[in-house]
Amino acid sequence: MKVQSPEIRGGIRVSELIEMMKRTGFNARRLGEAAQVCNEMIKNDTFVFMTVAGAMVPAGMRNIIAGMLKNGFVNCLVTTGANIVHEISESLGLGHEIGSSYANDLELAERNINRIYDVFIAQEAFEKIEEFLSGVITELDGTYTSYEFLWEIGKRLDDSSSFLRIAWEKKIPIFCPTLHDSIAGLHVSIYRKDLQIDFFRDVNRMIDLCFQKRRMGVIIVGGGVPKNFTLQAMLLADGFDYAVQITTDSPQWGGLSGATLEEAKSWCKLKPDAKAVTVYCDATIALPLLYAFMLDSSLSGQTEK
Repeated sequence: MKVQSPEIRGGIRVSELIEMMKRTGFNARRLGEAAQVCNEMIKNDTFVFMTVAGAMVPAGMRNIIAGMLKNGFVNCLVTTGANIVHEISESLGLGHEIGSSYANDLELAERNINRIYDVFIAQEAFEKIEEFLSGVITELDGTYTSYEFLWEIGKRLDDSSSFLRIAWEKKIPIFCPTLHDSIAGLHVSIYRKDLQIDFFRDVNRMIDLCFQKRRMGVIIVGGGVPKNFTLQAMLLADGFDYAVQITTDSPQWGGLSGATLEEAKSWCKLKPDAKAVTVYCDATIALPLLYAFMLDSSLSGQTEK
């Protein structure tokens, strides 16, 4: 098959464009192939884990994550404490502001504004988050997994678009193995009385999910702890049938965030014949496109039925 340049026209659908990308080169083709793998996961009733590292919520990706949970494209989410904190900020109506990476950070500090590359968030937001979380934490006692604790948070968020709220309503586990490494973790440490977060129960539950007798898939956004926490749970099971990875890191430095999915096969985290694609792209570009393709394909399938 020859390389074919996409035939762009006015009103083209995202799914059509990504289909054309499968006949191009480089990471455009990888994105098209990744979309195809995601589509197969949906059609084959796959249990899908999604790992989200980095500052995806501050960058505006929360509706994408929420939509993937709500539409059944993702059955389990693994993310960082930072993304949880920023999701709470959004759900409380505090949000983030479009800023600039060229801002004077000393001036921002004087104005009580925090910078995440080109996104700003006011210090006041973290004060409101602390007020909200302190109320949740002091109401709880006993031992919780991280996902049970996050369900308690989601239950108390009056925001139907929050992925924490959606997870609680649909009983989708959201694991946060780095909860203690975040502002939320600081508040748990300060305000808890008899509340305990048992991260080892998280591990046991993850392993149980991996032992399901059905097709298993994973969508990896970034790398870090969420990626490792999810892939290592497959060490005792049979390995993933499908895997899609979006990363801007590279493998030659030896870090997990850039480690290839082929390398994961050497650990038996993926099955030898697993369909796996790595897309080297900014996740804030690739993830919305993948979700749009999956949503469009899913709606088209419903229409055909």
